[in-house]
Amino acid sequence: MIGKLRGVVDSVEEESLVLDVGGVGYLIAASARTLRALPAAGEPAELLIETHVREDAIRLYGFLTTAERDWFRALQSVQGVGGKVALGVLGTLSPEALMSAIAKQDKAMMARAPGVGPKLAARLVLELKDKAPAFAIDASGAPARVEGAAGMPKAAEDAILALVGLGYPRAQASTAISKCLGELGQEAETAAFIRAGLKELAR
Repeated sequence: MIGKLRGVVDSVEEESLVLDVGGVGYLIAASARTLRALPAAGEPAELLIETHVREDAIRLYGFLTTAERDWFRALQSVQGVGGKVALGVLGTLSPEALMSAIAKQDKAMMARAPGVGPKLAARLVLELKDKAPAFAIDASGAPARVEGAAGMPKAAEDAILALVGLGYPRAQASTAISKCLGELGQEAETAAFIRAGLKELAR
């Protein structure tokens, strides 16, 4: 399986690009947002890759950020969402806007994406609230990347795992620790995060 490709942008189409890696051109599907952010043809680029293997084809999906790739995976956990629809959502909504739409249960915002009708939009905001373990809402209500992200101390990540081990859903544990991070600061120890997280979950 391919996880990452580094090469030179050969060409960019409406829904995909060709990345030249050592003389081999890889056809990679990507969101409109990612395609707009790519460097010009002939310039070097690096993409995170999600590989989908099917009986009749192997498809590569490319992302510039881990957050976009994580959301691509999460979106497809919802029935009725395939790779094309997931890329359509990501091309319309940034990861931050997507998190905000889910937190606010904003079906209208979700329905702005191509291929997403009212029923699917309602299912997306409902199901993704519990199916986006890598994200949480901080104390101010803003979206925050919490698992393995830059700025999240290892002690906080360990606390999330500890709470999951105690039986709490990962999404709830992530939300609780994200809130505690703002109160305790980056230097707090795992035990402090766990204690604060338990208090938060008990509210």
